Amino acid sequence: MNHFIPNKRKIINDPLYGFITIPDELMFDIIEHPYFQRLRRIKQLGLTAMVYPGALHTRFHHALGAMHLMKQAVETLRIKGVKISDDEATGALLAILLHDVGHGPFSHALENCLVYEMSHEAISLLFLQRLNKEFGGKLSLAIDIFSGNYPVKFLHQLVSGQLDVDRLDYLMRDSFFTGVSEGVISTDRIIKMLNVLDLELAVEEKGIYSIEKFIVARRLMYWQVYFHKTVLAAEYTLINVLRRAKLLSENGAKLFASPALEFFLSRHITATDFRTDVQVLELFSKLDDFDIFSAIKVWTDHPDRVLSELSKALVYRTLPKVVLQSEPFPDEYVEEMKQQLKQQMNLSYSELEYFVFTGSIANDAYIPFRDKINIVDKYGKINDITVASDQLNIAVLSKTVTKYFICYPKLPGNRDHQPE
Repeated sequence: MNHFIPNKRKIINDPLYGFITIPDELMFDIIEHPYFQRLRRIKQLGLTAMVYPGALHTRFHHALGAMHLMKQAVETLRIKGVKISDDEATGALLAILLHDVGHGPFSHALENCLVYEMSHEAISLLFLQRLNKEFGGKLSLAIDIFSGNYPVKFLHQLVSGQLDVDRLDYLMRDSFFTGVSEGVISTDRIIKMLNVLDLELAVEEKGIYSIEKFIVARRLMYWQVYFHKTVLAAEYTLINVLRRAKLLSENGAKLFASPALEFFLSRHITATDFRTDVQVLELFSKLDDFDIFSAIKVWTDHPDRVLSELSKALVYRTLPKVVLQSEPFPDEYVEEMKQQLKQQMNLSYSELEYFVFTGSIANDAYIPFRDKINIVDKYGKINDITVASDQLNIAVLSKTVTKYFICYPKLPGNRDHQPE
């Protein structure tokens, strides 16, 4: 009797790279797992679609794309004589495939809002450890590579570094789906120019212009997409919606929410809770964008005015105004904005904090002291990209640029200009 054996070496059609092949059965089983499938329900760019309507791609798209680029990088290095065992290759592929599995709903916007003292990287590691138990220890090497504990340093650099395949994919993918051409980079050429020297990742000298373009593209994408004023307005409104809902819930108010969302709203969840209570990670794995926005739609009619007004701003896209400048906003200016709003909306002073607030954003496209991008010349000499570059002043681009913002509702009579 013939037994049908399902084919797990599937091919996925990706809008950026064409056909992506799932390398082996373990990778297929990981992709099919509910922890990973959840990434289909988490948008890569949060609320950015409120500005760029095409930005509806998900963390699922990105993780598969990053896995594809890692496969290309491993093949390129092997061709150049770099020794990478089959186990190391599998470990690197699993590490990049699961690098974002710990992201919460709407990606970065809700870190330290629903969960405290816990980054998405730390939650991803917990998911990796949980999956490792479920798959009989087959992810142990992937965990070491992901955590940076594996002695072959360049494998971790490909997963998390200044020139990792994560960044290569998200720049191209975010550029494609937003339509912002400034983010387009030559991933093929960058990967073909990769090499390894003393177990560290390096780029051959003839690939330097592609690296310069990568750094410039990263800088421009931050200003044009990730830090776009309206994107900031939407993300901070979302954060304040959850802050208000959490305050009300912790004080005993009954809010519409899925069981998973209700759990995180009604409790102060910290890193300790994740590590000591298995239920916490399991409930987090059931939380996605749909839980959040379904609740927000219902909260537009909530009797708490702050929660309902903020929720309406997101559902109906009546977002607040954001003003950016290079210096912090004077306290007097912020106070004046609050007084105007207090009179117009009849809010208490504590409620004003949800509608008028300040903050800052920092654009650091390249940080040389963290993990350098090494350029190796034909004689084997290594220089940091800021030294090796001769076309652009990358040293200038490597400096962090900080901008300050104030956010306030668009109401009649509001002052609509920057402070003197």
